[in-house]
Amino acid sequence: MKKDLAVLGLMLIAVTLAGELNIHPFNDSFRISFSIPIFFFFLLWIRNISPIVSGLLVGISVVLFRMSLDVWHSGLPDESFRHHFPAFLYYFTYSCLFYATRINQYHHRPLMVGLLGVLIEITTGIVELSVRYASLLKVITGPTLGKIIVIAIIRTFFVLGFFNIIKLRQEEIVEQEQQKLMFISNLYEETIHLKKSLQNAEDITRDCYDLYRDLKTKHSADPDEFAQRALKIAGQVHEIKKDNQRIYAGISKMIAGEITTDVMKIEELGEVIVKTNQKYARLLGKEIQFVLQIEGAHPLYHVFTILTLINNLVANAVESIEKTGIIGISIEEKGDSVIFQVSDNGPGVPQKMQELIFKPGFTTKYDLLGKPSTGIGLSYVKEVVRSLEGEVSVQSPAGQNQTVFTIRLPLDRLIRKG
Repeated sequence: MKKDLAVLGLMLIAVTLAGELNIHPFNDSFRISFSIPIFFFFLLWIRNISPIVSGLLVGISVVLFRMSLDVWHSGLPDESFRHHFPAFLYYFTYSCLFYATRINQYHHRPLMVGLLGVLIEITTGIVELSVRYASLLKVITGPTLGKIIVIAIIRTFFVLGFFNIIKLRQEEIVEQEQQKLMFISNLYEETIHLKKSLQNAEDITRDCYDLYRDLKTKHSADPDEFAQRALKIAGQVHEIKKDNQRIYAGISKMIAGEITTDVMKIEELGEVIVKTNQKYARLLGKEIQFVLQIEGAHPLYHVFTILTLINNLVANAVESIEKTGIIGISIEEKGDSVIFQVSDNGPGVPQKMQELIFKPGFTTKYDLLGKPSTGIGLSYVKEVVRSLEGEVSVQSPAGQNQTVFTIRLPLDRLIRKG
């Protein structure tokens, strides 16, 4: 309602001032101005205030404003009122006819609105001219009526065209907002399933590590027990697969295109890694600057192998930084090898831990409940690198807040699928 009252106030000012920009087509006191198109536009716009109230207030405002101008120049208020009273009658009659025809109910039928608007303006013009001519003992002639009709058609359909352009734009904006809300709603649903999948993955990782540890230490244990535990893990992995298939299917419908290849340019891969970890850093409430540097002529690389290795290292770097910091990602082609480096200015890795961090189960990270991480991430990276016939190392100079992980891999192991 406050918005409508503000628009009503704007209408009073706009219509009153626009009435002073006018012409006199009949060489008398009847004027054609910009005020009527503006008045018609505002009546179409304001839906919660009665048109009659709007017409009454506008008519009073116009007459008072014109009288104040006349009194300022001539000082004859009585004569000025008689001269301008037909203008009040014009606006009041116009608004009454607007209300009587229920024109605002036909916004979905622009032609109907236009025809009614023309009829209202013609009728109102005739009423005003009749009042003015009565005191002059004049009658409305055919040419005069013709001018009224032409002016009414031009003004009404000009306003109607402008109004419908704005209305169409508003509908487009509303539709875009609805699509955006639907997209967010669908994405929220996928997020719930993704959180479930992540929790399942954490449980599986812990179960796998427990199984690995027991296989190394409990040589005399019942083989059936190990078999049952392995089967349980397989079932959990299958559940994650199904969840991820459903999530992938849902997200695929929300994006314009899908990645149908499993190889990409290294520049595109680097951008994916940076954007993903920027979001991860924001999720953790950290302000981290990412610096991506690529050197050399690179072929197309296998997407999932690169993401598996580098995302793991970059995510660890994000977690190691307390609040603010810088993470550097360097990718260099060197002969028949490619060298990946991930550096951060976090607390660093003590010398005595630099060998331990690649061992399964070793961790320095704990969740909010004090539960330790599985310590599988770096050991998995090392295992993948070893299977690709590469090398991985870490450097963290003593006394410096810096850690650099380096992975060297043969090019031919990254450019073939599988």
